[in-house]
Amino acid sequence: MSDLEVLAVVPARGGSRSIPRKNIKPFAGHPLMAYSIAAGLQSNSVTRVIASTDDEEIAEVARNYGAEVPFLRPAELAQDHTTDLPVFQHALDWLRREEEYVPEIVVQLRPTSPIRPLDCVDRAVEILMDHAEADSVRGVVPSGQNPYKMWVIQESGSITPLINGGPPEAYNRPRQELPPTYWQTGHVDAIRAGTITDQASMTGGAILPLVLDARYAIDIDTLEDWKRGEQLVQQAQLDMVRPGQAPRPLPDIVELLVLDFDGVLTDDRVWVNARGEESVAAHRGDGYGLAQLRKAGLQMIVISREENEVVAARCEKLGIPVMQGIEDKASALREVLDRGNIESRRAVYVGNDVNDLPCFPLVGCAVAVADAHPQVLAAADMRLSLPGGHGAVRELCDQLLGRVREKERND
Repeated sequence: MSDLEVLAVVPARGGSRSIPRKNIKPFAGHPLMAYSIAAGLQSNSVTRVIASTDDEEIAEVARNYGAEVPFLRPAELAQDHTTDLPVFQHALDWLRREEEYVPEIVVQLRPTSPIRPLDCVDRAVEILMDHAEADSVRGVVPSGQNPYKMWVIQESGSITPLINGGPPEAYNRPRQELPPTYWQTGHVDAIRAGTITDQASMTGGAILPLVLDARYAIDIDTLEDWKRGEQLVQQAQLDMVRPGQAPRPLPDIVELLVLDFDGVLTDDRVWVNARGEESVAAHRGDGYGLAQLRKAGLQMIVISREENEVVAARCEKLGIPVMQGIEDKASALREVLDRGNIESRRAVYVGNDVNDLPCFPLVGCAVAVADAHPQVLAAADMRLSLPGGHGAVRELCDQLLGRVREKERND
């Protein structure tokens, strides 16, 4: 697909009424439209990403997140009832006329469906390219309710089935006997450019599905949708496209594991007795996993903002060096890397709170525990499925040990 010209278009008008200015309203730390721009930029098949908007402020946000804005959409194509077709006809006509640019495939990335699987766009383009007979590919998810059991109320007051075809009296049959049905989503549409320009259609007659996991299905139209979408981003541990750089995988060779203490090796709670003495809860599985990594030769260190005997005692038992009372964790991490002559790309950092964020760009892979702060979850390359103090570190240790053993087998 390297020689294929694939244009991704993010349509983002300025006049949203349900949620004013929603396209640039912060959603889990980034403007809503930034997630769609990222989906285009991080795709292996897309060769160009543009935003189609009538609004100068939206255009500036789009540029800041890496999209081109070669034109401003005419106001008459940015009304409440404007459909997709004239918007895309205008974009393709302008690009052909002003730049002599004619893509073969156009990908629509709607801002209102920001939660996309990492390979969503590439899969849609691949399906379209593998089927010469297809005019377009549309993202769908299994429908929550089967339309064979839906009804229409007539003017007379009686009801009739929404779908008359299919099994006789389908509405009286068990769900398992009905044909599976799917709900269209706004995650991605891959369309042959000729379908838009020659057929005057956003789909054409031959439409193929890209079946997506229903967990990613969110269409933001109300504030309730917005809140639910942010909860999915922050809590559901979905492997999704996020603005900024594409998530970095765990390095093939890891030399150093750097851990925060509170909220990573503990559940972030502390017990204080009448004498002011503190105690914390730790997970034995974390300790075992770290011991196995130590036996495998991996270096480890804890960098903690707290200066406490509990931290020192736990790290001593684990056999891990600790730096305590560290306000500037990034400077401490640089010192550790320099002192150990360790390449940053071979270091992994595990954190849970905003004071860990400055360390994330300094390592090869930044990891967040499941209950980390939303900003940390958004910035992390990898999000663990378990909370801090409840086996999150063991989860990571098992993955790192797997890489060590695979390397040993290959050697």
